Amino acid sequence: MEERYSKAETLALRRRHIGPSCKILFAKDPLKIVRAQGQYMFDEKGQKYLDCINNVAHVGHSHPYVIKAATKQMELLNTNSRFLHDNLVQYAQLLTATLPEKLSVCYFVNSGSEANDLALRLARQYHGHQDVITLENAYHGHVTSLIDISPYKFNQLGKDSKKEFVHVAPSPDTYRGKYREDHPDPASAYAEEVKKILEEAQKNGRKIAAFIAESMQSCGGQVIPPVGYFQKVAEYVRAAGGVFIADEVQVGFGRVGKHFWAFQLQGEDFVPDIVTMGKPIGNGHPMSCVVTTREIAESFGASGLEYFNTFGGNPVSCAIGLAVLDVIEKEDLQGNATRVGNYLLELLAEQKEKHPLVGDIRGVGLFVGVDLVKDQQMRTPATAEALHLIYKLKEHQILLSADGPHRNILKFKPPMCFTMEDAKQVVETIDALLTEMEEATGMKTENNISTTAQCKRKTTEGSFQPEGANESIGHMNRAACRQESGLYSKKRSVPSKRIRT
Repeated sequence: MEERYSKAETLALRRRHIGPSCKILFAKDPLKIVRAQGQYMFDEKGQKYLDCINNVAHVGHSHPYVIKAATKQMELLNTNSRFLHDNLVQYAQLLTATLPEKLSVCYFVNSGSEANDLALRLARQYHGHQDVITLENAYHGHVTSLIDISPYKFNQLGKDSKKEFVHVAPSPDTYRGKYREDHPDPASAYAEEVKKILEEAQKNGRKIAAFIAESMQSCGGQVIPPVGYFQKVAEYVRAAGGVFIADEVQVGFGRVGKHFWAFQLQGEDFVPDIVTMGKPIGNGHPMSCVVTTREIAESFGASGLEYFNTFGGNPVSCAIGLAVLDVIEKEDLQGNATRVGNYLLELLAEQKEKHPLVGDIRGVGLFVGVDLVKDQQMRTPATAEALHLIYKLKEHQILLSADGPHRNILKFKPPMCFTMEDAKQVVETIDALLTEMEEATGMKTENNISTTAQCKRKTTEGSFQPEGANESIGHMNRAACRQESGLYSKKRSVPSKRIRT
């Protein structure tokens, strides 16, 4: 395929015409991707890259069945949902069939941000309350209403950036959080933190409209809530007149393998009041959805305001949504997520035993995080090392990203057609690169070396300078030797209670 511009010309035009806050991956040497197929992406020179990060291309890039469905419907009709059309009602029927029975009413929109914004409107209308409880490090979207409830974003604006109607609960992280894997009941302990927030809010005359959480935190560091946490939080929040919003934008549609929705990992006795979905729903086509109960939907309608969305639920989008559901079932992508995900976790667990840089492996299905640390006992985030590693993986034609509050978590969320061979290739490459990094820095394989000793050695031997270290990524200026305060300092030996498949 002949390109209109050279890579240099494309980059120059982007810098001229695209807003500077719209960042690009691998800023030091960005990729120009011209096509993709399955779990692979190709640059302008035909170089193939294994895509380990694209959970939007859920059933695989350029899936022929999805393309055919979109093209066929586009040739016939595309219009808004004020006209009757079978695609809309058929899709709503099949989509709600994957959810608990009481979640039966759909609002189709165009992005995850739009879905979460609408979910807040539904919640606030329901009982007339306004306040929202969100989680530490949470991210729910880019519109103003969602930046307000996303500490992952608003904390970057300064200490006074949190709005009065926003209440932040501790992330239910049993590796880095307040209650860790040796706690007898971390689910209850973290839920009690939410209860305290509710009680304090009520004392101050504030009323909670909603608790919102990703069913598994993505930008927050691949955090998997302990089983039972959502049930207890929902009980407390509903007693205060609020609703529970489960954000499935990143993790829904079978990514966890054994369930279609990640909130179902909590157990059959947990049902949210509102579920939002996006990213994978259209395999790259801009569409999303909010699903709620009949009671909440009728309350929203009672406001007297009509809800209309120009593009939400159009026949083409619904045809694409139907095709994605078909492919997930026909190609057993949920089963693949379980099989390949378990294999990936096994391979990564071996790396934890082998490499002192690997602090924790956590995940379910094809949603996996690798927590890189400078010291396994102190759990000091290895931010620079994570950035260096993803640049080196790119040189090996593997695309992976680092995220979390310290940007030290390697994030696996590949297309669902990811294979065992792909998993083996990635982990073998990570193994080789970690070995090189540990040898270069003099890091010992024994886990009993103190962080203080490591810091002294780095001072005398020279600091680790990763490729791409000057890239503008948050938290990069936090040297590990200055991060000891507040981190747990005792070695943990009690098995984690994280959910596993």
